[in-house]
Formats: sequence, structure tokens, C-alpha cells
Amino acid sequence: MSAEAKGEWTQVIEPTESAFRINFSELWRYRDLVALFVRRDFIAAYKQTVLGPTWHIIQPIFTTMVYYFFGSIAKLSTDGVPSVLFYLTGIVAWNYFSSCLTKTSNTFVGNSTIFGKVFFPRLTVPISTVISNLLSFGIQFLIIIPFLIYFRGSIHPNLYILFIPVVVVLLAFMGLGFGLIVSALTTRYRDLTYLVGFGVQLAVYATPIIYPLSMLKGKWRSLASFNPVTALTEVFRYALVGKGTFSAESLTYSAIFSVVILCIGIIAFNSSEKTFMDTV
Repeated sequence: MSAEAKGEWTQVIEPTESAFRINFSELWRYRDLVALFVRRDFIAAYKQTVLGPTWHIIQPIFTTMVYYFFGSIAKLSTDGVPSVLFYLTGIVAWNYFSSCLTKTSNTFVGNSTIFGKVFFPRLTVPISTVISNLLSFGIQFLIIIPFLIYFRGSIHPNLYILFIPVVVVLLAFMGLGFGLIVSALTTRYRDLTYLVGFGVQLAVYATPIIYPLSMLKGKWRSLASFNPVTALTEVFRYALVGKGTFSAESLTYSAIFSVVILCIGIIAFNSSEKTFMDTV
């Protein structure tokens, strides 16, 4: 006789004992829900648009054109890399990080109606956002390939290309960590939603996207290196075109920062999960 027929509980919902506790088995049981959220995030966003998912391609191409125009006027160095390819590689890496950050930062506020009606692991929502953004990253990464073929005589791809998945994971950790922290804070301070969007737009100029790190000298280079996304962007670009400035120390710093900020984000998220319905 089944547990239901015997009148026994088939599932027990308990409060989270620790702010840092992650129930991986529970997340795995809700993997179908994660898949549904991924589908929602990836498809529903463009459901009533004319061009649909084509915007995933248009956005980096258009941004590259804008950077190329202003880079030409300002005569910014690209380390000998064809300008279009230099800007595009940086934009694709940055887009993944920034989209993970901005879209997960609205988790509690944007899904409050769902959270208030039914139980499911709340972390499934930001995790699904990171995965759906990974699909967008994959589409944008494919845009780079024709340019790599066209400029093959001017670039030098190398074995660091095997390190790209690690770079993507670290960017996801960092974006998710920051997003979880902001999401926890926005339950009380809604202004942060606007501040994050504005801050991300400014932060792109503190990251070597439109200029190479090698162009900076002295304190400016030190400040840029303090940005944990810098080393990851430089490695991503170096793997594809053979030009980039980074070191083992800078990569270690970025890796440690990504893990630490993710841990802080999970703690903040779990802490806010218990009371957010009272403030949202």
C-alpha cells in the first residue's frame, strides 16, 4: 500500500536551518521546474516581439558597431587585434555576467506572486535565470566564429580556449552572487533595482571591453585589475585571438572573489527568504 493510501506524509516542508544551507537533492527533484523557468525566461521575453530571439544576435552586433565607431574616433588601441573582433569578444563575455547580475537581482520582487502561492525551492528561479542566460551566451558566442575564420590570419587562438568553460562558470558565479545580494536587499530598498541597472552600464567602462588592459598604466591599471571581471575578460579574449593581459595571480583573485561573492549571495538570499513576503 502506498504512503498516500496509508494517509502518511509524502513530503515534509521544513524551514531552512542555516542561511548557508543548500539542499541539492531538493533542487534536483525540482529540475523539471527549473527547465520550465528556463523556457519562460528564454522564450517569453521575446514572445510578442517581431524579431524574437534574433535580438540575442542584434544586440552584440549593434553594440560592436557603436564601439567601433567611437573607438575609431578616439583612436583606442586594440592590441593589434581587428577592432570588430576585439570589441565583440569583450561584449559577449560582459553580456553574460551583466545579464546574470541584473536578471537575478529582481528574483524576490519579480516573482513575489508565485512565491506567495506555492512552495518550491526559491533558488530554482535565479539558477534557471543563469541557465537561460547561458543559452543566450551560446548564441552570441556563435557570432564570433565567422569573424574568427575571416580574420584567421591576424589572430592566434590557443589552448586557453579549453579554459573558456571555467571562465563562463566564474562569470556565472559572480553574476549570480551579486544578483542574490541585490535581490535580498531589494525586498526592503526598491531603489536598488534602478541603481543596479545604472551601475552595470557604468561598470562596463571600468572593464577592458572597449580598450585593452595593456593600454592602462600606473594606478589606472591597478584599479582596473581590482575589478574581478577584468582578468576573466582578458583570458576569454586571449583564448580566442591571442591577445590579453593577465597573470596567475589575477586569475586566482577573480576565482576566489567569484566563489566568495556567491557564498555571500546565498547567505543573503536564504536569510531574506524567511521574511521577504512581509516586506515585498
